[in-house]
Amino acid sequence: MVKIYNIKDKQEYLKEVAELTQKEWGNQANSIEEFNEKIDRKINKIISNFNNPNYCKLILLQDDTLVGFISIFPHDCDEKPDLFPWYATMYVKEEFRGNGYSKLLNNAILEEAKSRGFTKIYLKTDLINYYEKFGAIYIETLKTGENL
Repeated sequence: MVKIYNIKDKQEYLKEVAELTQKEWGNQANSIEEFNEKIDRKINKIISNFNNPNYCKLILLQDDTLVGFISIFPHDCDEKPDLFPWYATMYVKEEFRGNGYSKLLNNAILEEAKSRGFTKIYLKTDLINYYEKFGAIYIETLKTGENL
């Protein structure tokens, strides 16, 4: 059975989420010590944002196995610091891809955004025609070549 939780209610998954986030989007560490320091910083950042109304991290579990996660960030685009909140870090583990879990995560984070009173949520991506299937609307191409 799959179910979505706020990570603050399932903190035992913090380290795994931080490690997957670092491996997917972080700068490569030069040593295991540096990698572990980066993970500790990510965990502390998540915990420090638990009560931030412009931040949320949802996780998708299948029984007790982490399938994926998704977030709302207050800031995620240096080129557009005036915009918030941001749809961020949609991730489904490779072995679970192709089963519609990204759609579950997408719908959950949009519902969460709506419950927090947001009428818009922004997304920065270099993927073409991926988020549109979830109803995303393209705004512009940034100087970095990424879409907003």
